Amino acid sequence: MYNGILNIYKEAGFTSHDVVAKLRGILGQKKIGHTGTLDPEAVGVLPVCLGKGTKVCELLTDKDKVYETVMCLGVTTDTQDMTGKVLKQSEVHVSREELEAVLETFRGNYDQIPPMYSALKVQGKKLYELAREGKTVERKARQVQILELELLEMEPDGIHVHMRVHCSKGTYIRTLCHDIGEKLGCGAAMEKLTRTQVGVFEIQDAMTLSQIEELVREGQIDHAIRTIDSLFWMWPAGKTDAQSDRLLYNGNMLGKENVVFEEGTMPGKGGKCRIYDSQGRFCAIYVYDERRKTFKNEKMFV
Repeated sequence: MYNGILNIYKEAGFTSHDVVAKLRGILGQKKIGHTGTLDPEAVGVLPVCLGKGTKVCELLTDKDKVYETVMCLGVTTDTQDMTGKVLKQSEVHVSREELEAVLETFRGNYDQIPPMYSALKVQGKKLYELAREGKTVERKARQVQILELELLEMEPDGIHVHMRVHCSKGTYIRTLCHDIGEKLGCGAAMEKLTRTQVGVFEIQDAMTLSQIEELVREGQIDHAIRTIDSLFWMWPAGKTDAQSDRLLYNGNMLGKENVVFEEGTMPGKGGKCRIYDSQGRFCAIYVYDERRKTFKNEKMFV
């Protein structure tokens, strides 16, 4: 069984679930999970967790994400992108300066109302299922964070706007486009979306399903799988001695005498660390309790 994370380039026309289903066939294993959905027509980075790597799915879902998008001014749709039914069209007379001024108001925290065409559940039913039935339900606004919102290009037609968005988890880019259009007074819908980064995973390193298939045929797939512990490179690494391995395997509390760190790298109060067994195999994430001088297990990977 393969364990780790693959950086997949999701192509247009595939759902995130489609990617997982196809990978199960390509890799010949069932234990695979993705780290956050991309709309079928969106493309870009989709980290996929394999085997023991599925334990980090939730951690990757929480990561900030970076997108490049094309927004079409002057149109409002029921899905907030150009795949939906057009509800309204307006003339566009927006200068670059006016657009920049409106974009500035969205930088930082803002309350975003999730779209009806989304996978969020209300009373056990997905919003897009209700939307397809012609129903609209009240949705509570959720605070999201727009860390960066950069205007890359405003095409000569004055309608198509290219933007780069660095945002917190749970942000809907098509809703951001819709809200920008509302504030401009002309309406807007998302036309294209590319996810360029999720945490440490970047688009220049992402591979298509056909490339993964080729690597499997050539017996080179292991080189493409990122190890689980590499996601936690920013935390110091400790190693148990042979006598303490069993404590580690069972997820027990470890004392300072059980773990060896390189000089000057031991975590401080509440600090996290990677713990390896005496053979150098990554086993768990532990948190240091300075008061008790012990390490407490947070997440096991064995």
